Amino acid sequence: MLLRALALLSFAVGLPAGALAADPVYPPGSRFGFEPAKEMVVSRRFTGFERTGGGATVSVVELPAQAYKDLTANFTDENLKSQGLVVKTRETLKLADGREGLLFTGEQPIEQPPGAPALHKWVFLVSDPTVTGIVIGQTLPGAEADDAMRAMLTSVRVRPALTIDQQVAALPFRVTETAGFRPVRVLGGNSVLYTDGPKDQMANLEQPILVLAEAVQPAPPADQRDAFAKAALYSNQTMKDFAIERSQSFRQNGADWHEIVARAVDVPSGTPVVVSQTMRFQPDGYFRAVGVVRAQDREATLPRFRKVVDAIAF
Repeated sequence: MLLRALALLSFAVGLPAGALAADPVYPPGSRFGFEPAKEMVVSRRFTGFERTGGGATVSVVELPAQAYKDLTANFTDENLKSQGLVVKTRETLKLADGREGLLFTGEQPIEQPPGAPALHKWVFLVSDPTVTGIVIGQTLPGAEADDAMRAMLTSVRVRPALTIDQQVAALPFRVTETAGFRPVRVLGGNSVLYTDGPKDQMANLEQPILVLAEAVQPAPPADQRDAFAKAALYSNQTMKDFAIERSQSFRQNGADWHEIVARAVDVPSGTPVVVSQTMRFQPDGYFRAVGVVRAQDREATLPRFRKVVDAIAF
């Protein structure tokens, strides 16, 4: 958990401004809300905020409540420096609602190009009886006053846990047909995991899984999408020995789509599986659906994957 949390400190930046709003704003699906600095808006790329013109970001990661104790013990200056944060100050804070927080301020040195100024950086660990928050703020030099960034971070509020249905409703797309699958987990405010069966934690692919996610990144040109889709498929390190059965592009509902069906082997269990990957491309991003099912269950399950994807509303 520590290494995963530390890795978040390498998050790239985006830029803020001045006055604070009166009420906290909660990114979709997040329990952590803030009074955003002027010109800071809810990001479509990650859970948090970014300045429209770039230059500053505030991102939020939610972890179990018990993580706070481990993180505060392991976030030493040396550990943080190895992950790109040179700590200048650290302070324990009592927030207005009685919650405890540990705020680190410092810089993230930029080695390329040589001589470029360091990024200003804040890492704020927030404790709650039911959840731990890692709040990461970054600004380019001169993009935002340190006191304005500090004010935004320390304005944090924590709302009660959202139900899975509330989290799904906050996604940037609508799942209008579930085909018998049920949501298990929402991640990052832009992706959701579905399954069919009684278990929420699955080992050895005992149940089929379907992951739906939206990425706000420029879509590749049309002539590169087949290679892009295959690279996305092969990037899944929990599977190996891919054998593509079908890879095709098509036009549907005014958008360009690409679909792959492939055989593979689940690495942890050695189980033969079938993978269905469908991508929808738009100029400002793309949507990706990945379904995985045991090979012997493909005939009954693949059409259900496709039924869910065909009914997604954007």
